[in-house]
Amino acid sequence: MFKSVLVANRGEIACRVFRTARAMGIRTIAVYSEADADALHVREADEAVLIGPAAARESYLVAEKVLQAAKDTGAEAIHPGYGFLSENADFAEAVAAAGIVWIGPRPDSIRAMGLKDAAKKLMIEAGVPVTPGYQGEDQSTETLTAEAARIGYPVLIKAVAGGGGKGMKLVEKAEDFAAGLASAQREGQSSFGDPRVLIESYITRPRHIEVQVFGDSHGTVVHLNERDCSLQRRHQKVIEEAPAPGMDAATRQAVTAAAVRAARAVNYQGAGTIEFIADASDGLKADRIWFMEMNTRLQVEHPVTEAITGVDLVEWQFRVAAGEPIPLKQDEIGINGWAMEARLYAEDPANGFLPSIGTLEHIRLPDDIRVDTGVTWGSEVSQFYDPMIAKLIVHADTREEAAARLAQACGEVEVWPVRANAGFLKRCLEHPRFVAGDVDTAFIGAEEEALTGSGMPAEVAVAALATLASEAHHAVEWVSDPLPGRGVNPWSPTAQGAWGFRLNGGAPAPQRARVNGHPVQGAVRPGQHGSYFDVDLGGGDALGAYVLTGDISLFRNEVRDLDMARVVDEPVVFFNGEAWTFEPVRHSGGASGDPASDGALRAPMPGKIVAAPAKAGDAVAKGAPVVVLEAMKMEHALTAPFDGVVESVSVSVGDQVADGVVLAVVTPTA
Repeated sequence: MFKSVLVANRGEIACRVFRTARAMGIRTIAVYSEADADALHVREADEAVLIGPAAARESYLVAEKVLQAAKDTGAEAIHPGYGFLSENADFAEAVAAAGIVWIGPRPDSIRAMGLKDAAKKLMIEAGVPVTPGYQGEDQSTETLTAEAARIGYPVLIKAVAGGGGKGMKLVEKAEDFAAGLASAQREGQSSFGDPRVLIESYITRPRHIEVQVFGDSHGTVVHLNERDCSLQRRHQKVIEEAPAPGMDAATRQAVTAAAVRAARAVNYQGAGTIEFIADASDGLKADRIWFMEMNTRLQVEHPVTEAITGVDLVEWQFRVAAGEPIPLKQDEIGINGWAMEARLYAEDPANGFLPSIGTLEHIRLPDDIRVDTGVTWGSEVSQFYDPMIAKLIVHADTREEAAARLAQACGEVEVWPVRANAGFLKRCLEHPRFVAGDVDTAFIGAEEEALTGSGMPAEVAVAALATLASEAHHAVEWVSDPLPGRGVNPWSPTAQGAWGFRLNGGAPAPQRARVNGHPVQGAVRPGQHGSYFDVDLGGGDALGAYVLTGDISLFRNEVRDLDMARVVDEPVVFFNGEAWTFEPVRHSGGASGDPASDGALRAPMPGKIVAAPAKAGDAVAKGAPVVVLEAMKMEHALTAPFDGVVESVSVSVGDQVADGVVLAVVTPTA
């Protein structure tokens, strides 16, 4: 076994690999960009090497810099993680040529499966069923348009070198094909350096089923059962689970056998995933599951497989790379219970899931489940990389127990001022359709209003009003804590002022606040105990509230606990995985409604202009794209807010723009 390993990746990926390496007594080496100088993976490594500027194409994606770092530190092995160079056959060859152990599949296997079109042809030869579509060499717009018409709409356009939803576009009608093709080609070029695409028939009720496979240098290939990754948004996985709901023994046997055939077809070694698409319109059936692609690396969602099999897949990667055989035989690999994983992202579901960047001034993650993360208090969520904060993983005896526990864990998440999707994840996990196992890749789109439009809970409004009343009553001075956001309890016997106490409750007084910018008001009556308040919002929403620094307990028929924190001197309530900041309203005027759009299209975050389909003087319909911004590896189209005329476009393709900059202006049609 090698004695040191360099991880050619960052964030939670690197931290995950380091965890197993430490357990095996292997020295760990990190590489990092200038933006990651203080990152958690850098701190956790035994040694770290700076390899370039923030942009991945100037640091993490530069194979020569990574290889030089390995040579300079005496690394005996390189683990590529997942993403970046993990499926780069040239890099794998260069590592081996330098006399360093490559912890991954053989370069020829990577090449065989790295391009979706070639992989499909190979699978057809191996007898693995594939989705109907076009994988031809002719990439002319005319041919691709004709093939889409032949296949029949809706179709999926996919970058041949794609992954993670990048370069994938669903086109539902012919008139949208040209725009979808251009966007897929741009994303393919930007993310993978290859604009080529393939086209597939779009399955109307698709389930995303994948099988974890593993091969060694002794000719053995095994599978570790299946995962279901159907809960997706814009082709990016949100919640994964293992095993797949509704998978019977016969169908499992068929799909895992096909996965093993696929891996054997390329003499596969190491960890890999065979991804299938299933037509779920009539349940999972062996003859309605088709090969999509192979990921020749470890997957983000590998922890759910580890949970149900009891296997450390990274340890297996190390052992197989060192020439050892796979530790278990196929009949020794079973399924124990149910596992689920939720991807906690820095994004704002209430604002179109736009990525959120900034410093994690406050972060608290569950401490009684598995959490894979690459951030901590004070970490920076940057525009340059994927906005994942953490993966939350649970394991239980049944699917129902796993879903309930993961929902509870998501509700315990606290993140501020960066926005996170924990509340959205909780609602997904508690949705009746998900609980019943009635899921497909369109689930989130179909249920999006219910999953994102929860509004302000009464508990949050009560907590804000009671806290403001308490602060006024006690003249509370909050004291910051270097751990995520707890203040000093001003009502503890050791605090200044000791206990507040009133012999008689006061009369109800109106209290007004603005919570996340929305006005709330209620009648607040202080109780006999100085930390207790009755809050009546009207309409039957009346709750009692005990307010202590860092904790608020609301009750009538049941106790509901909310956490409070001061983050950079801003009061924030955390409830059900969401964050709500508030301030008192100190004037009598009501809040105005949201103003109508002025037609100015502003950059929602820093990024690069990759397309400007409209120009000054063009007539545009409401919803038509005017400018396309690329940020955090995804494209974001800024569209006309109403029917009108483009008055001006102030940017050009290739421009880097800052957050909030006006990119174009649309004036309404008279």
